[in-house]
This record gives sequence, structure tokens and C-alpha cells, in this order.
Amino acid sequence: MGIPQTGIFALGDAAHIYLEFNRTTGTDALRFVKTVVDIHEPRTTVGGVNIVIGFRPELWRWVAPHESPEQLTGFNAPLAGSEGYVMPATQADLWLWIAGSSYDVAFDVAREAVTKLATIAVLERELGGWSYRHSRDLTGFEDGTENPALIVAPHLVTIPDGAPGAGGSVLLFQQWRHRSAAWEALPDEAQERVIGRTKPDSIELSEDVMPPDSHVERTTVEEDGEERKIFRRNTAYGNVSEHGTIFVGFSPDQDRLERMLQRMAGTDDGVRDALTRYTTPLTGAYYFVPSLQALQVFAGGRS
Repeated sequence: MGIPQTGIFALGDAAHIYLEFNRTTGTDALRFVKTVVDIHEPRTTVGGVNIVIGFRPELWRWVAPHESPEQLTGFNAPLAGSEGYVMPATQADLWLWIAGSSYDVAFDVAREAVTKLATIAVLERELGGWSYRHSRDLTGFEDGTENPALIVAPHLVTIPDGAPGAGGSVLLFQQWRHRSAAWEALPDEAQERVIGRTKPDSIELSEDVMPPDSHVERTTVEEDGEERKIFRRNTAYGNVSEHGTIFVGFSPDQDRLERMLQRMAGTDDGVRDALTRYTTPLTGAYYFVPSLQALQVFAGGRS
């Protein structure tokens, strides 16, 4: 089977740095990919640091057409929802996720990567992420409780063998700023109705009391009665005055991620995710995260 980038599933890292780059004008796509891969390859799981890389889908398809999922596209236009609600599109060419046990080791690797890419890429955005209360986000609720178990996650959220891009995964990457004062003004019972789970123990509300605009209800995507799972690796970001959630979601296909966002925005039925009234999306991008085998084709000057 295609082997996914191991950092996707390396739970427990406390410090995270996310970098988004665009190619400099005139930089050849093949040279760009080879340079990025040479940064990635020797650093994976070495020295307590993991690097995961993703490329703009259109760019990756140009250099590796047989290792690219069909019809995968970037987040190239804003997503419009009900009540004038909009999720922004901030697609870039390259996404680097550097994670480690402490911020200093991630920081050093991130600086090295930026330096090595300086002649071929422009750093568009940088975010630092961190774990909050082990597994909660800044709403105070458990995050990622519906993630598949690690023993099955690689099979569920990567492209199956025999399909273009096997072993790779589709990534949705977004920065969400929280309106913490408004959120914290709600009593716990009201917060639970917004989320769709209990706060202390993260038990999903029963169907008879689950609000149709709850976050759980709007982010659940089903097909033929079966939930189409994704694998979340979200972290918190920011400081005391401005902070929120970095959404890092992996899927074997783009469709379930797009449908999730459309349901959150109320694009089709006008029912907007209640959580979007307390959080604001600042960025939005899709990346293809190739398998290790697909990356190795471009390592060490090979083509």
C-alpha cells in the first residue's frame, strides 16, 4: 500500500508551526517540488520533529499527474453561505507543518526551511499552534472525539491503493478566530447546544434534543446512512487578546470536506452552523499531501 506521511498521525506533539508559501515568479514547478522534498525527506521523525508537506493540487498534478487525485482543486474562490456568510479563500502553493515536543526544536527546523526556500518561494503566512488542555480547543470542549482510531485511520483517510495518489491525503487548512467574550457569556447548557455534545465528558446529545444547527449536526457528512469520517489534527493558536483554532483536516477525498463546509455555511439549506456565530474563518486552502513513495521520486535530484 502507499505509505502516508507519518507526521499526519504523530499524536502528542505540543508545538506546531504552519507555513504557507507561494512560488516566486519564474520558478519552475519541478524545481520547486524537488527543493521542498529535499527539505522534507531527511527531517521526517528525526530529532523529535515531524514535517508534513502539502502542495497546491494544480501544482502537484502538473509535476505528478499519475500521483494526483482526479478533480482535486485548490480553495480558489470564497465559499458563500446563508445570511451573507462567507468563508475566505487564501490558497497558496505549499503548506509545511512542522511539529515537535517543544517550540524551540520546531522553530529551528522552520527557520531552516524558510532559509532553504528563500530563492524559490515567498512566505505568505505563518502560524504557531499549541495543545490546549491536552485534547480540548479554546471553546473548552473536547476536539477530535470522532477521529478514527490510529490503527485504522491511515486506511480511512488516505487514498486507497489502485487509485491515483494512493497513500496520499486531501487536506483542508483553515484559521478560525474565536469571539471568546461572546462565547464565554453563554451558560454551559447553551454552549452544549451550539456544539452538540456535553462539555465535561463530550457525550453527543441524543437525536431528540440535538439542535439542527449544532456543530455536530452540521459537520457530520453521511452517504447511504454511513458517516464519512475525516481525521482532525487541530491546534489552538494566538495570544490572550486574539486566539482561536487552526483546523487541520485530512480526508481521502475532497468531496466530504467541501460538503462539510457547505453545511456549516448553510449553502444549500440556509441552516448555518451555530458555532460560526462565535468563530470567524480567516483563511482557507486545500492541499494534496502525497505519499512518501510519491515524494521520494523527486528526492536527491531524481525525476
